Amino acid sequence: MLGIKGEAFSLRTLREYLVITLGLLTYTMGWTCFLIPMKITGGGASGIGSLIYYLTGFPVGYSFLIFNVLLIGIAMKVVGANFGVKTIYAVIVASALLAVEQLLITQPVLPNDRLLSSIIGGLMSGLGIGIAFSQGGSTGGTDIVAMLWCKYHNVSPGRVILATDAIIISSAFFVLADLSFTQRVENIVYGYLVMAVNSYAIDTYLNGIKQSLQVFIFSKDYEKVADRITADLHRGVTVVDGTGWYTKENTKVIITMLRKHEVNDLYKLVKQVDPKAFLSVASVMGVYGQGFENIRS
Repeated sequence: MLGIKGEAFSLRTLREYLVITLGLLTYTMGWTCFLIPMKITGGGASGIGSLIYYLTGFPVGYSFLIFNVLLIGIAMKVVGANFGVKTIYAVIVASALLAVEQLLITQPVLPNDRLLSSIIGGLMSGLGIGIAFSQGGSTGGTDIVAMLWCKYHNVSPGRVILATDAIIISSAFFVLADLSFTQRVENIVYGYLVMAVNSYAIDTYLNGIKQSLQVFIFSKDYEKVADRITADLHRGVTVVDGTGWYTKENTKVIITMLRKHEVNDLYKLVKQVDPKAFLSVASVMGVYGQGFENIRS
């Protein structure tokens, strides 16, 4: 039994890291295909790296890694040595991807459309961050700055990230000195557009995967179904008494809450145990407590 649990844990961990890697690939492609070639500045460590690249030609991947290594070192000293392993993994992989992609991609995908490049680049980078976040990963950068700042100041992380990104994007006005005044102002506007689209993509993705469902299951094999839900899906189960009004027979009703992305696993599980089971699935506004969102005060 221990071996099976260990194997399941390993497979789950492997899947998490594969999904984080996919998110990082999406994130870096947004930068190297749409933003960097068009000299559009976004926020975060990639934004700082792009500014350094525009100014000196130093590859974004290297400056991204150096900046994050410094921040992670400070974070480990302040927070402790248990600072997120997945964040460290994400920083290393993202740095490597940025460096390789920047060597391979030398021309913009949309050379004559900065507006569309800003929108697509922002969407891809935001989606990539959202995917990484969903598995406990992070691209570091301003996320770490916000965490460190909020440890000693009573302010929300979102405000810190917003303020930091705004400073980074505004700095492009002074870095891109080879452009005209109008072009530099235009670049800042596109940068703020990237920031807005990026934030929208992150929130949309995370809110989507956090959607919760309430499921009622009617089955004669309710004990086996309930045991499988707790063992395989690691979700809580409540069994209540019910009466079928047509048959006037007593029955047991299983009630469980789970994320939307888990419902297909539930269908397969129930079908394996009792193909004749009856299920009622409903979306809920919110679920708070262990395994879901924290209860809001």
